[in-house]
Amino acid sequence: MVTRAKELDMKALAITDHGNMYATIKFYKECLEQGIKPIIGSEIYISKRSRHDKEAGVDGDSNHLILLAKNDLGYKNLMKIISIANLEGYYYRPRTDTELLRKHSEGLICLSACVNGYVSEPLIMGQDETAIERAKKLNEIFGEGNFYLELQKHIDVKDQDSLNQKLINLSEKLSIPIVATNDNHYIYPQDAEAQEALLCIQTQTTLNDKDRRLSMISSPDFYIKSKEEMVGLFLQNPQAIENTVKIAEMCNLEIKLGQWIMPVFDVPKGKISADFFREEVDRGLKKRYTNITKEIKERAEYELSIIIKKGYEKYILIVADFVNWAKSQKITVGPGRGSNAGSIVSYALEISDVDPLFFKLPFERFLNPERPSPPDIDLDFADNRRDEVIKYVTDKYGRDKVAQIITFGTIEARGSIRDMGRVMGMPYSGPDRISKMIPPGWQGHAMTLDKALEQSPELRIAYQTEPETRKLLDLARKIEGVARHASVHAAGVVIADKPLTEYTPLQKEPNGEKIITQYDMYTVGEDGVGLLKIDFLGLRNLTIIQESLGFIKENRNEDMDFSKISFEDTKTYSLLASGETTGIFQLESAGMRRYIKELKPTSIFDLQAMVALYRPGPMAYIPEFIRRKNNPALITYPDPRLKDILKESYGIITFQDDLLLTAIKVAGYSWIEADKLRKAVGKKIPAEMKKQHDKFVNGCVTNGMNKKNAENLWILFEPFAGYGFGKAHAACYATIAFRTAYLKAHYSVEFMTAFLTAESRGTTGPAKNEKIAEGVAECKRLNILVLPPDINKSDSEFSIEDKEKIRFGLSAIKNIGGAAIKSIITSRNEGEFKSFEDFLRRVDLGPVNKKTIESLIKAGAMDQFGKRASLLIQYPTIVEKTGRKKKQEDEGQGTLFDSDTQMSEEPLKTSEIEDFTLKEKLGFEKEFLGIYLTAHPMIDELMSVKNVVTHEMAQILEEIEGSKVTIGGIVENLRRIFTKKTGSEMAFITIADEKGIAVECIIFPKIFDQYKSYLQKDTVVVLEGKIDTKNDRPIVIVDKIRSNSNFSS
Repeated sequence: MVTRAKELDMKALAITDHGNMYATIKFYKECLEQGIKPIIGSEIYISKRSRHDKEAGVDGDSNHLILLAKNDLGYKNLMKIISIANLEGYYYRPRTDTELLRKHSEGLICLSACVNGYVSEPLIMGQDETAIERAKKLNEIFGEGNFYLELQKHIDVKDQDSLNQKLINLSEKLSIPIVATNDNHYIYPQDAEAQEALLCIQTQTTLNDKDRRLSMISSPDFYIKSKEEMVGLFLQNPQAIENTVKIAEMCNLEIKLGQWIMPVFDVPKGKISADFFREEVDRGLKKRYTNITKEIKERAEYELSIIIKKGYEKYILIVADFVNWAKSQKITVGPGRGSNAGSIVSYALEISDVDPLFFKLPFERFLNPERPSPPDIDLDFADNRRDEVIKYVTDKYGRDKVAQIITFGTIEARGSIRDMGRVMGMPYSGPDRISKMIPPGWQGHAMTLDKALEQSPELRIAYQTEPETRKLLDLARKIEGVARHASVHAAGVVIADKPLTEYTPLQKEPNGEKIITQYDMYTVGEDGVGLLKIDFLGLRNLTIIQESLGFIKENRNEDMDFSKISFEDTKTYSLLASGETTGIFQLESAGMRRYIKELKPTSIFDLQAMVALYRPGPMAYIPEFIRRKNNPALITYPDPRLKDILKESYGIITFQDDLLLTAIKVAGYSWIEADKLRKAVGKKIPAEMKKQHDKFVNGCVTNGMNKKNAENLWILFEPFAGYGFGKAHAACYATIAFRTAYLKAHYSVEFMTAFLTAESRGTTGPAKNEKIAEGVAECKRLNILVLPPDINKSDSEFSIEDKEKIRFGLSAIKNIGGAAIKSIITSRNEGEFKSFEDFLRRVDLGPVNKKTIESLIKAGAMDQFGKRASLLIQYPTIVEKTGRKKKQEDEGQGTLFDSDTQMSEEPLKTSEIEDFTLKEKLGFEKEFLGIYLTAHPMIDELMSVKNVVTHEMAQILEEIEGSKVTIGGIVENLRRIFTKKTGSEMAFITIADEKGIAVECIIFPKIFDQYKSYLQKDTVVVLEGKIDTKNDRPIVIVDKIRSNSNFSS
């Protein structure tokens, strides 16, 4: 857009997105770069009554106005207006009102907007007095010379020409100036179809649908027009054109970017922050180390001098404050994350639990003296309590000064093909075929359609030879990269020194109440407006650790302290060497299990290297790493000077830091130059890579290495392009892996109870069932008995019973909500339920409703009270009797019916009622617990397929696109559909193994027609097919099906 304006020799350009300022900073920076004056504004919605009025059928409609910022005050007022409209006035849209505009009008220019404008609409409807009154009010609010009546000319826009004449008349009558504008929704005239396609994506329609509720294709000229075109459109109104220049000259906003804005942190009275910082670090060092050596003193002083010189001490004190608050509340905090773990200051302040001297972590990866920008500090917290930490920060610094950050989901390459294919009305198979020709992106770098056309000969040929594919790709390229939706960033939080609306507009999260910034992580932080941004990440494994520690205290009365646990615990490494790593952070996948068994780790450095190497690219070095670990005679170094750097990884370049330290050690790089090398390798930009290659090789030669060895050393860097793992980050991850493994090795019951609890609480649907099934299967392997739910023994969540058994929690049962559980446990605290009738009489039958009780019965939680079939039959009669009795008691008649009370305790005669079969009960387990807990109804058949499959279900997740697999399992879900184009029948099925691990499969019409007789729910089948990885989880495209009776065929 800005580039096109530059081509047209525009001197100024305005951005006026509807009701938001999402793109403001990006637009502002791009305009400055292109030498165009940026005008910052928004097309706001103004309610016809008050922004607080939200009456259905009355306040759903609103009008438009354009606001433009003349200066810094106007910009800040615009941000306040947009924020309040979103936070207070949102009703279908973010709405303002004249009261809000009056309060924040200074520094703003107002235009009357389009045919739906606040003044325009009443003029069109013949309500001239209303229009005059509104125009006068806006002129008075914004001041003379700051309100304009807006003229537009677009093809086939109803009432526009007559409206323009009425606006001109109104201008003459009220002496309010007019201005000509052009409503831009796309850049070139030929983009109109792509814009229409975007509207179809938004409204779930196709370009072939008639009478679409949202369409602009009938007026296909909302493109950027040239000066000559605009002058030609408004020949009769030259003053309207002249006023565009006048407005542009009035707007002179300079947004301060790249200046770091630090929140206020109060240090004790009478102290300056630098002195207090030193005192806190000194106190922490004495706590961390029993003997403060010269090395520790020198490292601490080196770090302190850099941090204080750069003025970052308050930043680090802020982080230390909330981290240590979290720890005081027994919220598990990660041992560190990212390069921050390379700081001994962070270690002393207990921000990190990783000793950088022990792990040999360089401080300069976190903060080198030449780095112009502040360092990132990211933190991991137990995912179920992360929000408590954010709340603490919000309460401490002020609700108006803290917010989470927005993020935008964009239409990416494959998605653009699929979306555009659907909009064009193409059958599923067409865009599906084309999307599969697009190569995957690589870490941190999404694949684009232009890059795909360069890299994929197959895609390029299809584009050149198939007209429909050419059109599909041409349209898809125009929508690629467009924002699809807004959401909350997974971790980012900003903290300001003043109300956030001084720096960024705000809104509520979509479908929620959290307040978030409208500027994203790239524009709200150091590269944009300069707010302090910290990532608060939630990590499930930390929740497992947290819950484990609680269970250990409860079950064994032990207080675990990881700072007192040695990294040389043999029992932990024996567990890891067995490959039984369910629940162990970073080491659960099938591929990692295989490697960890081969490696047989004996130190934390082995784990540190493995979590770094198990990435695309460096993964190729794992076999050699394992060989060297198991045979030290194989260890060599690329250069003798690198021995100290590569010692713990057996001479293999393993971490990003190895690249940097190698360049510094043998090629003479400075830290700032080494950081540029890291970015070049990470971004894989050919020109920059060539430049760095030459610099590196020449530096090595200058420092005494021959050119061939220098070239070979450079080749070792290439697998790290985009995938290199920082050494400090790997140390943190290895520490979490070790801690989870230690807990599992020494406290298996407590650990598995925590695992089941965290997974039950933290996931939903099939993913939850799969994780619970995985946990239960692991308990069986460990000889830990998992007991079914029991109305008198189950807690809300999984619990430990008799020191060594795990009891299923009530919350893990389908249809059992929190209010029902609270009522059950509250009633049970007064004594166990003696009978089904006793239960029904004591609990609150509001939340504990019919659906809840039926679910409890079918799940087996009521088995102690009788047969499940009998309880289901008795239930209505007992409820009626109980309700009658309660009513009588409420009316003071209870004493007249003592005999009836006695009778109600006697069980009804139900011996003649036949109970459910074992198979039916197991079916209930699967339905209401999500898994087969006590047994699997088809275990024999499932075990029989083991002889013919090539992959266990868990291994499917590790396979790459196109891999051929043979898998077997029980058909859990079967959904048949008919294709739109031919009406042929096909199916989507889910099959699962005896552990409950499931894989989704697609059976296209030809294969379905051949094998459909085998496809019955709850039958065991063997499928042959290929892996498709287009979604988050791999699926299998089925080529052949074998039934239970012909596995050997």
